[in-house]
Amino acid sequence: METFHLNGQPYIKLCDLLKLQGWVDSGAAAKALIAQGDVKVDGEIETRKPCKISKNNIVTLINNSVIVKE
Repeated sequence: METFHLNGQPYIKLCDLLKLQGWVDSGAAAKALIAQGDVKVDGEIETRKPCKISKNNIVTLINNSVIVKE
């Protein structure tokens, strides 16, 4: 499992996290995967594109997982 650091920010938008992790090439691709129900946050399917991901959330896309830290 990978780790993403918020670096002092309170949260990151789900679609931005997918882009920064390199799991998608564009925001449009991220939004499409989220809308299709391919992304999970803490084990639950998340379909809200602007979903705020904060400390200790675990985001999963297919075989990729990341835990968010401060």
